[in-house]
Formats: sequence, structure tokens, C-alpha cells
Amino acid sequence: MVNLSTKPSLIPEGFVIFEAMMPGTPFHFNFLDQDLLLLPQKALFWQEEKILVVADVHLGKVGHFRKAGIAIPRVLEQEDLGMLSDLIHFYKPEKIIFLGDLFHSDLNNDWDWLILWRDLFKKVEMILVKGNHDIIADNVYLQSEFLLCHLYDKGPFRFIHKPLPLQKLNEESPYIISGHIHPGIQLRGKGRQSLTLPCFHFGNKQAILPAFGKFTGKVCLQCDESDLVFGVLKDSIVSL
Repeated sequence: MVNLSTKPSLIPEGFVIFEAMMPGTPFHFNFLDQDLLLLPQKALFWQEEKILVVADVHLGKVGHFRKAGIAIPRVLEQEDLGMLSDLIHFYKPEKIIFLGDLFHSDLNNDWDWLILWRDLFKKVEMILVKGNHDIIADNVYLQSEFLLCHLYDKGPFRFIHKPLPLQKLNEESPYIISGHIHPGIQLRGKGRQSLTLPCFHFGNKQAILPAFGKFTGKVCLQCDESDLVFGVLKDSIVSL
């Protein structure tokens, strides 16, 4: 359980405390001689490096819409932070890499929740690879102990926000892991029924991770025969 009750003065008004939920069944994926876990919570855990990789959380998006007079339940973003906490407690990462769009647009009241959450995990290094929605001033992130960059290289991987176009993928460059697209895969039944699942998409030189945030959409990708695609179900990952 994520216990916030020991710091009642830090809890913003309306903040809901959730019971921790055990993660579902991860998919073990050995790729480029690295052991990766594809998680049904739409995140990736790199076992050798003890790194949790998360794309497109979009915290603050609910507050952005509520500020504009659109009634969106605040509970969505609190669930995202609660799930991140559960993953940290379960997998014990030494580092989290956010692949951009951690906070959606300008500062709003949801920022207080993010800072409270960050304060709970001071020993975990958190790196934000900046995305197009990360427009808050750098010093605000730095004061909250987020490290900032536009790309991050580690081992055989290069972590960025936006996927590179095919013409910019070089055989000699590191393998790209990105977000931004919110990838999905459409499944069709024998009738007219169809279902679109969030997915992990691994191409020859580049992977795209699903959007972590609940208040995000999905974009169906065109896949080549050589691509590896993993659909995200409620409690498991399926290879498609």
C-alpha cells in the first residue's frame, strides 16, 4: 500500500489514497541480449539495469481540461500515480526514464500531486527525456529533482520522445526506444467486430512504447512482417 498518511500536511485537497495492486503477468522478452519485461501497466522494465521506462504519462491533462470547463474525473491521474508507485514498490527500479510528455502543458493544480509523489521516491533517479508537451520551465523540473535531456543513451539503446522517420534510422546508431505515438493494434473478428489494443511495437531499428496515462488515445500503426508487436491486455501481454 502507498502510505501517504505519514505526511498529511503534504497531501493536496482532494487527493485520494489508493491501495496498491499487484502487477499482472509481464512478458519476458530477450532483445539485443538484454532481458526486458513488457508490463501490462504499459511500461517496460530493463532487468539488467534496473530501469523502469515509461512513455506519455500526460499528468496535468485532466486539470488542463477541467480548467477549460470540461468535466473530466480527477481520479484518472491519481490512478496513474498510484500505478507508478506500485511498479516502484514491486520492481524496485534504481532509475526511471520518462520518454516525454510527463506533464501535459502548463502548470495547474495537478502539479502538486506530481511533486508529492516525487517526494516519496527520493532515492529513485528520474530522467525526463523532454517531449513536445513538456513546456514547463526547466528549472521547475530541476528543483523537483528530475534530470532533463533530449536523448539518453544506455547500453544498446537510445531513448527519445518522438520516433525517428525511416530515412533517419542508421544501421550504426543505437536502437531507438521512443513514445509519442500512443501506438495501438486493431484486431478483427470473423464478423464485423474489432478491438484496438495498446501495444509495444518493435521494428528493426526502433521501438515505440504504449502511452502509460489513462487519459490518452491510441493510433493504429502500419506494421511490416518483420515487426514484433505485443498487445496489452488487462493483466497480461500477448504476442501478435
